[in-house]
Amino acid sequence: MKILITGASSGLGAELARQYASPQNELILLARREDKLFKLRSELFEKVKSIDIIVADLTQFETLQEKIETIGAVDIVILNAGISLGHSDAITPIKDFKNLYDVNVLSNHAILEILLPKLQEQKSGKIVFISSLASLFSMPSSKVYSSSKRALNAYAEGIGYKYRKDGIKVVNILPGFIKSELTDKNEFKMPFLLETSDGVKRIKYAIDKNKSFYPFPFRFYLIIKFLNLLPSFLRDKIVNSIN
Repeated sequence: MKILITGASSGLGAELARQYASPQNELILLARREDKLFKLRSELFEKVKSIDIIVADLTQFETLQEKIETIGAVDIVILNAGISLGHSDAITPIKDFKNLYDVNVLSNHAILEILLPKLQEQKSGKIVFISSLASLFSMPSSKVYSSSKRALNAYAEGIGYKYRKDGIKVVNILPGFIKSELTDKNEFKMPFLLETSDGVKRIKYAIDKNKSFYPFPFRFYLIIKFLNLLPSFLRDKIVNSIN
């Protein structure tokens, strides 16, 4: 299989590359940090059929699309890249707000604008979105991140409906807390925190099993679902006490 992984220089993306490294797979690893990509390529070079790297800033859409155009069609595209601003009650500067949406939402469309016609032509393919359980419940201190992931859920849902007839599968994965550079910013105890390798094993399971919607850990997901079912005045009290 030919697999494109974005945000592949560290964290979940790098671990996904490791777990998909096999003689049957061709990996294309995309990220901004060239040195980390080269290091990962050296680590996996002898384990895969082939491995290529794309050094790109996801917010530079025109350049990004030019580079995606060169790779042709793929079997799986894992849209893993994402950023967080951490948790803060301060008003988010518009520059930071826009940058987060550019990475977490718009870059995915920039990539798929190029790849979707190719997947339609080959009548197969799998698109994987890495969303978040944070998309289901927006805490005041992480409203920008949560809203970006909620937008991603809506986008993934629409893509799934639109291209199902073309043999294209869409997998939307909503992880909780997994150890990574993203969660390293958090200065609070993270419930149900998973080690990177364990979290990525669950992500890979969802991809391999074509799970269209896969939130985990399931206990954490159930807690969030329960909170959303509460009357608003009770939910407000709980959120204020947590925040």
